[in-house]
Amino acid sequence: MERITEIFVVLENHPSTLGELCSHLAENGINIDAIGVFQDTAKLYVEKINKAVKLLDKLNYETELRDVLRIDLENRPGALSEVATKLGNKGINIEYCYATLSKKGSKTSVILDVSDIDRAIKILK
Repeated sequence: MERITEIFVVLENHPSTLGELCSHLAENGINIDAIGVFQDTAKLYVEKINKAVKLLDKLNYETELRDVLRIDLENRPGALSEVATKLGNKGINIEYCYATLSKKGSKTSVILDVSDIDRAIKILK
């Protein structure tokens, strides 16, 4: 479990927008470790964050860096429920979450935007 920085990117809502974004990153050797895409935004956790931000800014994407929480969970029914319930019972709100993909039986990384990262880390340890 750790505090990480994600890149929040504003996107236009039309076909090929996501493909273009991902292609720009790939062409510059930037791997996407986790991604959440919504109607007109993307949240990215990438290996080379500084390089990615410079590239996206150069390409006129509107970006913002945000601190979020990354936790590793077993890929099994109820794992996320346990975390969300534990945080909720202590008054920590989850604004949004997204996850990486993994095979059953392995760990899945879940990215959480929570109201208090430091308290959330203490609660989940």
